[in-house]
Amino acid sequence: MPIPLSILDLAPISPGETVSSSIAASVALAQRAEEHGYKRVWYAEHHNMASIASSATSVLIAHIGAQTREIRLGAGGVMLPNHSPLTIAEQFGTLEAMYPGRIDLGLGRAPGSDQNTMYALRRDPSSAETFPQDVLELQAYLAGNTRVPGVDAVPGKGTRVPLYILGSSLFGATLAAALGLPYAFASHFAPQALQVAVARYRAEFKPSEQLDRPYVIAGVNAIAADTTEAAREQVEQARRIRAAALFGRGRDLSDADVDALLQSGAGQQVDQMLTYSAVGTRDEVRAYLEEFARVADADELIVAHQATTVEGRLRSVTLTAEAMDTVPA
Repeated sequence: MPIPLSILDLAPISPGETVSSSIAASVALAQRAEEHGYKRVWYAEHHNMASIASSATSVLIAHIGAQTREIRLGAGGVMLPNHSPLTIAEQFGTLEAMYPGRIDLGLGRAPGSDQNTMYALRRDPSSAETFPQDVLELQAYLAGNTRVPGVDAVPGKGTRVPLYILGSSLFGATLAAALGLPYAFASHFAPQALQVAVARYRAEFKPSEQLDRPYVIAGVNAIAADTTEAAREQVEQARRIRAAALFGRGRDLSDADVDALLQSGAGQQVDQMLTYSAVGTRDEVRAYLEEFARVADADELIVAHQATTVEGRLRSVTLTAEAMDTVPA
């Protein structure tokens, strides 16, 4: 059996694109993924980032759900410190009512924003400290066993939307194991602790009502193209855009400015984030992903297709699926 493939769609707003065109591209990406046998598409919550259009994650999922038929859709993830558990139970309970059996809820502990953005979200910087308790409260709302007397999630109660713990450290691994939940490691941008975290999760896993054995989803970048040269050119473009987005301080940068960034420590950080990247032709991507799945000890791969154009991402989705034999007969 081929290893299941999924997609993490960052809903990028590429240079020259608008939010509307980015959302339309996400629809096209999910439809292509559905046609080619991907298991799920997840969307990540980010705030105050000019290059990402997935801040209202549940709204984006609702829109894409209406234009797909059966592929699973979810958050990869909702940053729970930014929200009350009741609000998220209601949002994802609504999605489950709209698209029964298709909704996932991945949960992250990092607030995913700076101090000013946290203020704008009206969140306390210490809110991440109650993440384990908030996960349990959210899980109880979805199960119909509220931990807050007299308060139910409507919609949400009894839906049992499956939860996933996202992480890039031993904290998430330990929590996912203790709660008996699937664990998704963010190795597509934070690769350092991948193997030790997965090993900890598998060793400490305790079966739960949702899951009877460990289940690991590992993130990996991919740019699949018709030629090796084309794929490498796209990687270089992706490096430049990421360096400008993360380290350009919101300025419009010239090519020379981006060159200077990449020659500084910023370039090293970008390259570290892209440590696990399958780049090349269909055969080259297959070889890389098969080895990565072994190294990561993963049950499923969630792929962030990093091409900088819509056409490039769609082609990468197609070639990767063909490489990994997921396309339905």
